[in-house]
Amino acid sequence: MRATLMYEAGDVRVEDVPDSVVKEPTDALVRITASCICGSDLWPYASMPSADGPVRMGHEFIGIVEETGSAVTTVKRGDLVVAPFAISDNTCAFCREDLHTSCENAQGGFWDGIPEEGGQAEAVRVPLADGTLVKLPVAADSALVPSLLTLSDVFGTGHHAAVAGGVGEHTRVTVIGDGAVGLLAVLSARLLGAEQIILMGRHQARTDLGRDFGATDVVSARGEEGIETVRDLTGGHGTHVVLECVGAMPAYEQALGIVRPGGVISRVGVPQYEEAPIGFGSLFRHNIRLAGGPAPTRAYIEELMPAILDGSIDPGRVFDATTGLDGVPAGYQDMADRKSLKVLVKP
Repeated sequence: MRATLMYEAGDVRVEDVPDSVVKEPTDALVRITASCICGSDLWPYASMPSADGPVRMGHEFIGIVEETGSAVTTVKRGDLVVAPFAISDNTCAFCREDLHTSCENAQGGFWDGIPEEGGQAEAVRVPLADGTLVKLPVAADSALVPSLLTLSDVFGTGHHAAVAGGVGEHTRVTVIGDGAVGLLAVLSARLLGAEQIILMGRHQARTDLGRDFGATDVVSARGEEGIETVRDLTGGHGTHVVLECVGAMPAYEQALGIVRPGGVISRVGVPQYEEAPIGFGSLFRHNIRLAGGPAPTRAYIEELMPAILDGSIDPGRVFDATTGLDGVPAGYQDMADRKSLKVLVKP
């Protein structure tokens, strides 16, 4: 079968690899019908040393179950399923608390922890299939597939940012980042009833989509100018919640400047740093809280799916390009160059 491998920064290839097969009684073999390139994939695309490659890529996919292990009971051959970016049994103590990204099962974890599997491929072995996979009530060629695919990561991640930040009615929110997660954090904040949603981004096509999703204001400035603009929009106070959807230190520093006393910085952009200001002068003095983390998207799929199925929301609009597997390397470059927001892959 064919799959995507990253050899080093800037070097992505689609190659023949051994077929994925069921290995454990709890596995399912899924033929992938839709996957995508994630903004988080661009971090290694920019910096991964050759000594760390090659590695299989992809952690978001929808597909058809082709085979199941003897212990699998919740999905069967022919079912169309979506997989979250974290593998979990959905039964352990942490999963029962909707924290599937901390699943206690030895097979739990993230897709990049399985060297021989990945979602940007023709097929994939899914461990802990009963806990990980969610059956979809549509056909593989449904027009809803792009939106349903966002449940695997970016919509669930944007939603997690808003939930972890405590967004609700009368909340003023700033979203930092106009990537797919940031735009869907805007949508999530709107669905949760936010009073004001300020989107910080510099690409008009993206910020226009952000307005469609619910942004009340757009701020293109960065740094101190951006901070001042947000404060001007909020009577000088800043916003109750800042959803940091980038992961770089400048974005965190911007969040510090924007959040109001007693507010929350909710981070879902994968942090590219280990140390950040959290002491007296930054967070402690004004009772500012730090929240977020890797989204337990499995916990949100059933909650978010109905609004997609009834057509009241269309998060799949974040996909602005579609390619087959052969076009995946170019898709990485287009996303890195900001020519594409998010690339849908149909193997």
